[in-house]
Amino acid sequence: MTFLQRYARTYARTYARDLAMGARFAVTGGRAGWLRTALTAAGVGIGVALLLVLAALPEAVDAREARQVARHGGSSAPLTAPGATTMLVQQTDTEYRGRRIEGSLVRPEGPKAPVPPGVAALPRPGEMVVSPALKDLLDSPAGALLRERLPHRVTGTIAAEGLVGPDELLYYAGSDKLAVHYYLPTDPHRIDSFGHDRAVPPPNDDVKVLGGLACAVVLLPVGVLIATAARFGGERRDRRLAALRLLGADSRTTRRVAAGEALAGALFGLVVGGGLFLLLRQGGPSVRLDRVGIFPADLLPSLSSAVAIAVAVPLVTVAVSLFALRDVAIEPLGVVRGAPRRRRLWWRPLLPLAGLVLLVGIATNVLDLYVAGYKWLLVPAAAVLVLLGVTALLPWLVQAVVGRLQGGAPAWQLAVRRLQLDSGPASRAVVGILVAVAGAVSVQMVFDGARAVETTSGGGAAARSVYVSTGPGTGERTRSYVERFRGIEGVRAVAGHITATVDTAGTKGYGRMTIADCDSARVLAKVDACRDGDVFLVTERPGTRPFSVRPGMEVTVRDGRSGGEPWTVPASARVVDPQAPDGLGYAVTGILATPSAVRTDVRDAQARITVRLDPGAPDAVERVRNTVAAIDPAALVIDTGTVSGVRDSDYVSLLRLLPAGTALTLALIAASLTLATVEQLGERRSALSVLAAFGAGRSVVVWSVVWQTAVPVVLGMLLAVAFGLGLGRLVMTMTPLRVADWFGFVPIVGTGLGVVALVTLAALPALWRMMRPDGLRAE
Repeated sequence: MTFLQRYARTYARTYARDLAMGARFAVTGGRAGWLRTALTAAGVGIGVALLLVLAALPEAVDAREARQVARHGGSSAPLTAPGATTMLVQQTDTEYRGRRIEGSLVRPEGPKAPVPPGVAALPRPGEMVVSPALKDLLDSPAGALLRERLPHRVTGTIAAEGLVGPDELLYYAGSDKLAVHYYLPTDPHRIDSFGHDRAVPPPNDDVKVLGGLACAVVLLPVGVLIATAARFGGERRDRRLAALRLLGADSRTTRRVAAGEALAGALFGLVVGGGLFLLLRQGGPSVRLDRVGIFPADLLPSLSSAVAIAVAVPLVTVAVSLFALRDVAIEPLGVVRGAPRRRRLWWRPLLPLAGLVLLVGIATNVLDLYVAGYKWLLVPAAAVLVLLGVTALLPWLVQAVVGRLQGGAPAWQLAVRRLQLDSGPASRAVVGILVAVAGAVSVQMVFDGARAVETTSGGGAAARSVYVSTGPGTGERTRSYVERFRGIEGVRAVAGHITATVDTAGTKGYGRMTIADCDSARVLAKVDACRDGDVFLVTERPGTRPFSVRPGMEVTVRDGRSGGEPWTVPASARVVDPQAPDGLGYAVTGILATPSAVRTDVRDAQARITVRLDPGAPDAVERVRNTVAAIDPAALVIDTGTVSGVRDSDYVSLLRLLPAGTALTLALIAASLTLATVEQLGERRSALSVLAAFGAGRSVVVWSVVWQTAVPVVLGMLLAVAFGLGLGRLVMTMTPLRVADWFGFVPIVGTGLGVVALVTLAALPALWRMMRPDGLRAE
């Protein structure tokens, strides 16, 4: 064995021995030792619990996706004929009072037809199996209208292995009317098994950027909390460390012993964090991903993530504890803490400046050549640098401001003098909540921007309408649909038409043909005089020419079965402008013909119907959906009162997690601030006893504690809001979102100030107990 190996083994043995000694002191130091260990364990435990939740979320998403893939039907080869193992399936998804319901009609074609996961047996015609949540809804009074839409008899429930989440609304209904004709993507299709993977597009870069920002906002305060918990100490510990020096231990040994005490608290914190995580995961059904809750069993971090947390947290705790003792002189006669030094400014702006430069470079595409493919990783890193600017600048700002304060009431003077002597503890106590507020402000800007898009994309209540698309349709069939919709309670007006694709002869272009009666034509285009047999050419924009169709031109009306039918645009066709787009942003362009003008049989056209609703009839849209389900269960139904550009995008799951993450972060930092405040009051027991002995009133001391906390909080809030707004604005330049409200941070700041006030009030009982003259006793 070489000298270096012997030295490393001896050093490791010595280090472990000193840490073990400190751990023993932590659990054998009497009531004070146990209290300090409990404080450390509580702070570390909260951080560990949140880290485990964040580590478990990707595993929960993977488990959901695996079950979703398992119930996706398909075949390894094209199935053109029925067989013993084939089955027809048609998607019939719907929506009920804002909740999505996934459904399928099934028709087995052989005795060995596949069975979806979680289903014991395929339902027969007129029967259906449903998820437990859908069964509860159908059995409740709130599901009365839904029962009209799903009149099948419930014969069973779907087990957990066939569901994405515990509150998912899902059903499989039997049908003997399904047939394959492949006109539309929503038509029935033939499968022979379940579990076929389907191409799921990966999240786009915008979603990765926002997800990384959310993780940075949550994880950074967790790190601050663990670092704060590792610094908890006390006078009894100081005396014990001095006694060790008196017995001959060197300064490095005593520091390792002190780190061992923090290590014991961290190890207990791992146990506490694991217990808190087991409690938090029971709330999985209330955490919604894509509008569906999470099974508690899915919230389980991977073994590698759990081991990494279990190893990293104690190591960080030991490192922070050693770093906190760098300015502490442990001597045989006592512990002397270094006098506060004047804080230098020159290096503190470098952290946020580096983050801002990186964000600006990415936002302006200057760094695209160098960071292509890594933007989703660099943006959170830059955000962490910006948020760390709050922690770096706050101590200097507090010291610079309080150094110029003079005079005032006795309570104010006590607080200012305390901050002038040493503002470090007061700044450290609130820096966690300020980092959380800065991150929450940036996240709130993104959330408000996305919510503004969702709000403005749909039509208002007065202009609410339902857009129905089904096929194949004919003019006569569409007119019968219109009459059925007109008889629904809460419907103001109905306009129907059919659309088909036309190819222009001699060109590479194609367009749309819309067939509607004159009443509907006036709704779709700016048509004045109209009679059956007229044809109009609708421009894309007012004042422009129609796509590539001219009067007298022959076009081909596409037909999925025969390839198409020729049709000649009449010479009498008139050019008209379109009407303003409806709540969907949809406007008719191309050929607009009345029914008798089209002699050819447009067999594969789609029927499209717009139903205007009375805003005073909230269930009118559900009655329309019931009528649509009776006509065609697979028809596309879009409610313009709820449609948005964000609702069905990749932002959905992220936007639902952000408020929960912000609330957890604020609760986390509130606990941290409470623990730090109690610890600081314990360290000042002697000073408080002196004030009580000299006759200082409790109100004076209480207000001095309030002002001592208020000054760093107010200064820090200014930094947090400035950095949060800047960070949020720069991140939004990388996404399609825009700032909707520059003052959306006010509730967050108010919440942060309220948390500080509650924590201060919670510390008053401990403060009153410490303001006793008997605290002057010394050994």
